[in-house]
Amino acid sequence: MKLKSISLAATAALFTLGAFAADPKLAVVYGGGGKFDKSFNQSAYEGAERFKKETKIGYLEAQITADAQGEQVLRSMARKNVDLVVSIGFSMANAVATVSKEFPKVKFMIIDDEVKGDNVNSVKFKEQEGSYLVGVAAALASKSHKVGFVGGMDIPLIRAFGCGYAQGAKAADAKTEVTQNMVGTTPAAWSDPAKGGELARAQFDRGVDVVFAAAGGSGMGALQAVKDKNKLGIGVDSNQNPLFPGFILTSMLKRVDNAVYDGFMSVKNGSWKPGVTEKGLKEGGVDWALDENNRKLITPAMETRIKQASQDIQSGKVKVVDYRAANSCPV
Repeated sequence: MKLKSISLAATAALFTLGAFAADPKLAVVYGGGGKFDKSFNQSAYEGAERFKKETKIGYLEAQITADAQGEQVLRSMARKNVDLVVSIGFSMANAVATVSKEFPKVKFMIIDDEVKGDNVNSVKFKEQEGSYLVGVAAALASKSHKVGFVGGMDIPLIRAFGCGYAQGAKAADAKTEVTQNMVGTTPAAWSDPAKGGELARAQFDRGVDVVFAAAGGSGMGALQAVKDKNKLGIGVDSNQNPLFPGFILTSMLKRVDNAVYDGFMSVKNGSWKPGVTEKGLKEGGVDWALDENNRKLITPAMETRIKQASQDIQSGKVKVVDYRAANSCPV
C-alpha cells in the first residue's frame, strides 16, 4: 500500500512538472472588498476556482486595499512573467492603463471598465438587463406597490442598475413607485453598512416593502435591515439568496465568474483577443437567481413573467435603456 502511494505521488509530481511548462501563467487582482466579500470579488474568485478545478491549472492572486496600490500590485504581477492579469473592478482602470503600456508582452483584462490597448481586454456588463428582471420580480412581489433601490457610490454604473430596475418594475406594474437613494459620492460608499441600513429603513418608513441593494459592503446593511423589518430584499453580483433565506426575493447576478473563467480559458486555448467584450443576458453576463433559498417566494406565475421578460430582452422585443448611454432614465 505504501509503495503504491509513493508511486502515485511520483506520477502526480511528474504530471505537474510536465504540465507547468505548457500551461499559461495566470493572475487575478481583487478589489478592496476582497475575494470573500460575498459579492463582486467573490464571484471573480469562484470563476478562477472553477477554471482551476476543470483544468488543474493554478493562478496567482493579490488584493488591493486602496486604489493607490493598483499600479504597484499590477507591476509586481507583470514582473512574474504572467500571461494574463485580470483586474477586478472599475477602480483599477487607471492602473491597468498605465501598467499595460509598461509591459506590452503581458495580457491584461479589466472587469467593469474600458481601457484601450493592444494587450488589454475590457469586459463590461449590461447591468440594466439583469436589473430589469429583478425589477419585474420586485413589482410582482410588492404588496404596497412601492419598491426601493439602495445604490453604493453615485456613479453612472450604479445609476444603470437603478434605471434598469425601475424599467422592469414599471413594466410589470405601471402603478409601482420606485424610490432610489445612494449611500455616497466617494469610494467609502461601498463600505458603509450602517448607512445602507439607514437608507433601507427610511424607505420602509415610506411604505416600500422590497429593496434592491447594489452597494457592495453597504448593501449588507440594507439586507440586514430587510430581515430586521420583515421585508424583502434583492441581492446583487453574487447569489446572495443564502444570506437571509426567506427574506431575499432574488439576486441580480453579475457573472464576473464567467468573465474570469472565459478570460483564463481564452489564454489557455489561444483565442484571447484585446478589445471590448460586452456581456448581457444573451452572453451569460447577467441573470437572476432562483434556488432553494427563495423558491417559496417566487410563485410559478412570477417565474413565468420573469422568464418571459428575459426572453423578450434577448430576442430584442424589449430594449432596456442603458442610463450610461442615454444619460437619463425613461421612467
